Amino acid sequence: MAVQAVYFSDRDGLDMALKNPDTMLFTSKTDADARDKILELAEEIQVFLARKVEGLGDDMAEKCAMAIAEDKDLFQKALKKPDLLNAAQD
Repeated sequence: MAVQAVYFSDRDGLDMALKNPDTMLFTSKTDADARDKILELAEEIQVFLARKVEGLGDDMAEKCAMAIAEDKDLFQKALKKPDLLNAAQD
């Protein structure tokens, strides 16, 4: 039997990572760090959205923030070419 190291983001927490191993457990520290950066960005976006969009609930702000953070590269490109946001994804 071999021993395998797995990594997860502290922001997700171990319990959540174990419940979603396909998306929250990683075999490399680099991948876990990338997930942590996405979650950090999502937290900041969530605070921004809650402040800027009156009446936006916490749950919806969190979902919107995660969607933006997970596709941050697309949003960066869309700042120069907005139609990329809704172009057919390959």
